[in-house]
Amino acid sequence: MEESRFLPEGRAVRTAPVPGPAHCRPPAVPRAAARPLPWLALTGAAFALLQLVLVVPGTGLGWDETVYASQVARDVPAAFFSAPRARGITYLIAPVAALTPSATALRITLALLSGAGLWAALRVWRRLLPTRVLALGGALFATLWITLYYGPQVMPNLWAAYGALAATGCFLRAVQDRTDRRALVGLPLAVAATALMRPPDAGWLVLVPAVAALAVPRWRRPALVLLLAGGLLLGAADWIVEAYLRYGGLFARLQRAAEIQGGIGWNLAVDDQIRSLDGRGLCRPCDVPWTHPVTAVWWFLLPLLTAGGVLAAVRARRPATALLPTAVAVATAAPYLFLIDYAAPRFLLPAYALLSLPVADGLWRLAAPGGRLRPRATALLATALAAHLAVQFAVLTGNTARNRHMRQDFTAAATALHALGVRPPCVLTGDHAVQLAYYAGCASRQTVGPDAGTTPQQLRAAAARRPVAVLVPPSAAPPALARGWRPAALSGTGSFRGYRVYRSPAPEAGAAPAPTAR
Repeated sequence: MEESRFLPEGRAVRTAPVPGPAHCRPPAVPRAAARPLPWLALTGAAFALLQLVLVVPGTGLGWDETVYASQVARDVPAAFFSAPRARGITYLIAPVAALTPSATALRITLALLSGAGLWAALRVWRRLLPTRVLALGGALFATLWITLYYGPQVMPNLWAAYGALAATGCFLRAVQDRTDRRALVGLPLAVAATALMRPPDAGWLVLVPAVAALAVPRWRRPALVLLLAGGLLLGAADWIVEAYLRYGGLFARLQRAAEIQGGIGWNLAVDDQIRSLDGRGLCRPCDVPWTHPVTAVWWFLLPLLTAGGVLAAVRARRPATALLPTAVAVATAAPYLFLIDYAAPRFLLPAYALLSLPVADGLWRLAAPGGRLRPRATALLATALAAHLAVQFAVLTGNTARNRHMRQDFTAAATALHALGVRPPCVLTGDHAVQLAYYAGCASRQTVGPDAGTTPQQLRAAAARRPVAVLVPPSAAPPALARGWRPAALSGTGSFRGYRVYRSPAPEAGAAPAPTAR
């Protein structure tokens, strides 16, 4: 067989076959990909370092994070695990969380792992794209405020993005070289990783490659469809088993998950996603004014930049390296743009990861169409990228500042609860109870809402054995559950200004000492 090698400008040429027995010949590797590891490793290391410097110090766990972390964290009772959630991220943090529930320890671990994950996902593409394109694409993706902010968080979306990027690369390698065993092994594993983190995302992920494996003549390999399906089932196996054990079946869990998400159906959420780019972690309902349009400039340019990347790939005679990731990106983004009525920027991380490669391909060709950098074009692009990065880091700075204030508020509130006698083993219910329970070392039990997992009668029964407290926001009346219980103001400022705590009359003698606030 002939080898394909990339010239500096990214074009492929044919070289003479390497003599020798077929079973001894190494697979053909593009020259630009022959030594990709240092550059790609540097990209991953820089991503981890930025998180450690900009995001990790002083930030605390948000509501979703406390739900995931509490499932495996030491000395923290598990919060209610609702139907849409999957346990993949809890498995990832389990070794560290079993030793300490410290938010900082979890942040550092995930920052380092996410840097390694970016390197691993890009490395899959080393036989498909020049190293410079991979490094630039990784840098573009890694410097979005969304990627940096959620990199060290106990959230599954970035890891689903890595799985989508790796799975798409493995599929493309498998259809272009049927002897690529690593791609055949990596394809179901990458899909399984996505399914373990976000089962619905994995379903949309496999849709495009499965159709391509059956419909594109040159790629027709029905066996790849089996690998895709096998990876999906492997990764979602625990989610499916749990559906039958806790929710009455897979359909019942899917139905309950849709209810919690406000229903699945035609809902144009494109404008919601655009508004959320100014730093909103969750825009629900997203009826807020669009006050910072500059934060969405890159989003509006993304389709044009992607089209430029497709054109660059066509001219380099490898159109599939841009068309396939673009198609998969559209498939993974579709449910979050058109099927739910709210927005969270992290939902689109798989799409952004996939689109980063054609965008990088187009930008590189624009700056160096003949393999050499054009000074004027390079300077113009560098200026535009610098402005883009300035906006991204401004949004990131605002988000991390708000998170640090949140951690201070919840730590102070946990200390106040301990001073009021609400100490482990204790139970919290009411507004902000799920998140505050993690900081206070209590169990959280809700009687209404998506986290409802108990009844008022059960909470009253629990109050006979341990402290139970109801958190009531300002100007709200206490629930019937707390009638006759002892009210107290929740001291502190910020998120809990004006909150009241209604404590059960259960005896407090013998309660365990309060843990250090987290």
